[in-house]
Amino acid sequence: MKLGTELARLTAGIDQLYRSTPRSDGFLDKEGLIPVAVAEVEPTPLRDYAEATGALEALLARVPAEAESELRKAYVSEMIDSLLALVTTFAEKDISFADRVRRQIRVSTQKVDDATLDGYRTIIAEKLAEIGYGGSDLGSDVRRWEADVRVPREQVLDTMRKLTADARAKVSATMYEMGDDWLEPDEVRGVPFSAYCDYPGRKLLLNLDHPYTIYALKHLATHEAFPGHLVHLALRQRYVADGSMPLDGAQVVTSSASSALFEGIADNGLFFIDWVETPEDELAVALQRLRGALRCNAAWQHHVEGKSIEEIAAANAEAGYMDVATTASRLGFLRHGLRAPFVYAYWCGDMAVHDVWKTVPRERRAEFWQYLYGNMHTPSTLKAFWR
Repeated sequence: MKLGTELARLTAGIDQLYRSTPRSDGFLDKEGLIPVAVAEVEPTPLRDYAEATGALEALLARVPAEAESELRKAYVSEMIDSLLALVTTFAEKDISFADRVRRQIRVSTQKVDDATLDGYRTIIAEKLAEIGYGGSDLGSDVRRWEADVRVPREQVLDTMRKLTADARAKVSATMYEMGDDWLEPDEVRGVPFSAYCDYPGRKLLLNLDHPYTIYALKHLATHEAFPGHLVHLALRQRYVADGSMPLDGAQVVTSSASSALFEGIADNGLFFIDWVETPEDELAVALQRLRGALRCNAAWQHHVEGKSIEEIAAANAEAGYMDVATTASRLGFLRHGLRAPFVYAYWCGDMAVHDVWKTVPRERRAEFWQYLYGNMHTPSTLKAFWR
């Protein structure tokens, strides 16, 4: 556990260094490197990023001899390397966007290929036809269906409350007893996200600048709350407190080696509680994945190919069957230095978790969830150590 304590303290020290640089008062800047910590961590005092780099390298050298398990050796090594990449960006030293994605998010994806995108479109077309929405071009059919299942803005928060309560009941019945734990839906506007789990404040922030279908809200109820971020953080808080998880498990670290699994667990919430029940649910999942993949491509186009957000938003809106304003809003955080590669955590994390989840027989689900929620993971450790 000593490595985990020192890793947590170093990460908290880097967070302090990052926050000491004057930034805007925008939502994302206020979050810092560690937006949520579910236990007290005393930061390691650090004078500058050079000292942070030296401390990380010294800790990395100790991992092979001191890690408690092969899983921890692999995870802590990857996490330290991701922090070294982050410190390089904070110190404004040269590092390519490709290296940031590979080292920080721990994925090899650069752009999602056309075959994958077309596979999602095939599912979308098949499900639309199955529910009676085929016959026109695919974009028109998607927009017509989404218009018909869109929740009126004045009903969004109440609808989210009901869906979140339903998801909590399913989690309590099949996964973990959640009692009366809750995220209260609340309205925000002018932010570069659709929804946000405010764990300390126990709020589910919904951006009411965006339109939502009933299926999009169902996804967000599972992603942000049950069995997504709220459940994940509540379990990590419990496990750190009882000593079964090292102290680094208390921290949510943005754009780091832990990010893909944090988002991937949440994106698979619908599957964990068997809530993909209808052709409409399957359609909504395919749309979610298509749009997530397109956002990865948008990040690459902006940071590597030099295209403007405005140019990318127009193309992505057409390719993902969305309006340009919503698409541009969702791409806004690509301009944020810390968050730039984070978009890969969603689609790549979804795929990393789902690829393993598909192999888990029903009778081993509880064992898998303990392995998944009870350990810190990267995409590679999740795959490598599940047996």
